[in-house]
Amino acid sequence: MHPFLKYLVAWFPMLLLAIANGALREFVFKKYMGELTAHQLSTFSLLVLFAVYIGFVMHYYPPTSANEAILLGLFWLVLTLLFEFGFGRYRGNSWEKLLEDYNLVKGRLWILIPLWVAIAPYIFFKLRK
Repeated sequence: MHPFLKYLVAWFPMLLLAIANGALREFVFKKYMGELTAHQLSTFSLLVLFAVYIGFVMHYYPPTSANEAILLGLFWLVLTLLFEFGFGRYRGNSWEKLLEDYNLVKGRLWILIPLWVAIAPYIFFKLRK
């Protein structure tokens, strides 16, 4: 089996975590706080969920080198962005709407999610050494 096939398969549960986290934001967080605060809390909760999950994956399927960990992060980053923007466009969202969550000036923190997906494999690789 190609080494990255297992990492492709391992990426799909992150979609489930992100969907569950989005449901938590929509049906729980937004009931008790404003939209921006719910978005920010949701960003941090997904960062934690991804940290736990990626740590688990890196423990059971550790990259063989720092370069492989970096490539894995970039691979997951591309998959994540393709899904996020592809699915968003499929749902009829404009590019402006899709990019809105990346506007740090307006308190939108979503950029932390793809950044974490990109660097987490390398960080967990280094922590294991």
